[in-house]
Amino acid sequence: MTHRHPDHRSGLVLDTHELVRRAGELKQFTRIAEAPEGIGLDMIGVPPGSPIDLDLTIEAVVEGVLVTGTAEVRLGGQCARCLEELASELEVDLQELFVYPGKDDDDPDASRIEDDLIDLEPLLRDAVVLDLPFTPLCRPDCAGLCPECGANLNHDPEHGHDDAIDPRWAGLNQWTQE
Repeated sequence: MTHRHPDHRSGLVLDTHELVRRAGELKQFTRIAEAPEGIGLDMIGVPPGSPIDLDLTIEAVVEGVLVTGTAEVRLGGQCARCLEELASELEVDLQELFVYPGKDDDDPDASRIEDDLIDLEPLLRDAVVLDLPFTPLCRPDCAGLCPECGANLNHDPEHGHDDAIDPRWAGLNQWTQE
């Protein structure tokens, strides 16, 4: 797991300084952040720079800070069947306990508070990728592409081809046209 220091200028980094480590203290956050690079898969994902609508509650608990709420992201990509561009929105639930420095040092995968900052990017990335469709489609009944010529069968459902000629007999075809 690579470690990076949270950038306090990022909209995905929350400052917990106001919670002063008193269990039960909470704060609401509603903000729009800019999407970072690399949230998604090859066929579909969150376009970099697109808005992420965050509606979060952060609550001080004994071990650290509990973050709960939702994030709404815009998705862009290609239909897996017809390769047409598609766009949609996705709302994901977020819930993670960020532990104070010195707590739960035995768990290398624990989310940590660093300099009173919480970085939501790894949490958001995991939540979005897990909720992405395995096979993104422009519509449930997408007909896809013609396997012979690549024509989009959604635009031309009656699309067809003549019967294929066995390549071994193709040379004889010119005799019948004389």
